[in-house]
Amino acid sequence: MKNDIVMPQMGESITNGTITKWHKQVGDTIEIDEILLEISTDKVESEIPSPYSGKIVEILFEEGETIDVGVKIAAVDDDMNAEVSASGSSEEAAPAPAAAEPAQVAPAATGSSDTLEDVVMPQMGESITNGTITKWHKSVGDMIEIDEILLEISTDKVESEIPSPFEGRIEEILFEEGETIDVGVKIASVETDPSKPQGSAGSSAPAASAPAVNQAQESAPAASSSQPSPTTKGGRRFYTPLVRNLAKKHGVDLNELAHIEGSGAGGRVNKADFMNFLESRGSAPKAAPAPAATKSAPAAPKTAPAPQASSVPSSTSGRVEVIPMDNMRKAIAKNMIASKMTSPHVNSMDEVDMTKLFKFREGFKHQFKKEEGFSLTYTHFILYALVQALKEFPMVNSSIVGDEIHMKKDINLGCAVAVPGNGLVVPVIKGADNLNIRGIARKLDELVQKARAKKLTLDDMSGGTYTFTNNGSFGILMATPVILQPQLGIFCVGTMKKRPIVTEDDAIAIRQMMYATHTYDHRLIDGEVGSKFLRHVINTLQTTDWEGLF
Repeated sequence: MKNDIVMPQMGESITNGTITKWHKQVGDTIEIDEILLEISTDKVESEIPSPYSGKIVEILFEEGETIDVGVKIAAVDDDMNAEVSASGSSEEAAPAPAAAEPAQVAPAATGSSDTLEDVVMPQMGESITNGTITKWHKSVGDMIEIDEILLEISTDKVESEIPSPFEGRIEEILFEEGETIDVGVKIASVETDPSKPQGSAGSSAPAASAPAVNQAQESAPAASSSQPSPTTKGGRRFYTPLVRNLAKKHGVDLNELAHIEGSGAGGRVNKADFMNFLESRGSAPKAAPAPAATKSAPAAPKTAPAPQASSVPSSTSGRVEVIPMDNMRKAIAKNMIASKMTSPHVNSMDEVDMTKLFKFREGFKHQFKKEEGFSLTYTHFILYALVQALKEFPMVNSSIVGDEIHMKKDINLGCAVAVPGNGLVVPVIKGADNLNIRGIARKLDELVQKARAKKLTLDDMSGGTYTFTNNGSFGILMATPVILQPQLGIFCVGTMKKRPIVTEDDAIAIRQMMYATHTYDHRLIDGEVGSKFLRHVINTLQTTDWEGLF
């Protein structure tokens, strides 16, 4: 089967990319995740891995050409015997009829019309390999304009609204909301010639709620009643091209695939399900796949591998609500565990006398809001103090790559923002070392507004070199946060409270006090540097002439 590769979308605001280097040529073989080409945009240069394994049968553009997002640039055929013509197009030596491969998502439909355009899962960043469809804004049969929002996609870093690269009528929607799809996989198609009747291109135009059910299955009510899952097709389960390629690579036949319990919508098997199956494959009974050949046993697919049962806790009382994790929460859990396993966390803590700063802000906050249009918060002062400390201790602004220390010349300050109903996001103030305190405040307000409107792009959330989080906004005195990899440190403050303090002249005074925590990676940052960094931040907050900075 020939699989198309399109120009990936490197970010919400990026509309094209320039091919700087092909790592493969027509006729070469390639594995999944092996580098196929390099792409340059106005924001980033990236190596693009292949989403398929097989033979390169088409390369449609040369190095140096700039291509719009979503445009086909190459093709990989998973049939190693596929012939390659002089023009680079694939001519399969022995093409199978459509009925012989019912598990595929109607690839012939797009080939029957030169006005039917494929929409694929875009690549939201170099390290992102899939995305979850959170909402379709259009249904099959609806008309859409170029750049009109087609769907919303969630990844482990950002939620984005995806515009349509084509104008026309929605001909196909191949996946449901909630499904996680690998980058480069076709998710919909648009008929750019609305004068053609619906389905004239050979598409069955399935409803969005059941994209994998074909006409043959609808005409056989007995078969559909015995196989109610929307992931079946013609009596067989539907598997995405990525899962089928993985199965082929690891020698897993269809009988074994039928026994994998999918966690996708309608029980569809995704990449994570397949990899979990591989891990437990050795402990599964070899005789188990046999019942899959008996179509009269509809309960057979329910005999899932034993490890799946351990993921759902049982309760004798029945008073337990099971809530599946969303894509972002799964990613946060994975990243936090990875950070703890990677970095030996050390915490240095101390208290900060914020009285002087408190008095200045109280007298200046109304003027600032009138001038800038948003409120002046303590976070703005703390971010400024962190920048000064990072300039003084550049090692804290580094990362560890293997056995190398990568010193970052720019200070890109991440600031955690709590978004109601959307967890925690960390937009990044790029080049914070080149901004004064007003510039930091303006940039942070811009990012916070984008976060609350769910308009943050991948560029807004990448490239951070150090992170700040404020637990004080929740009324907490102190906390010990987790480092955001591959950074080496994170700074946390608690709430500010009035407390009686013994002053240097042995008097007792009521002061505005706040606890601060510097959490750092002990692989590189020792207690001396980590504690001196914290003390530098405290001294800046306590002694700076803030009026002179505004």
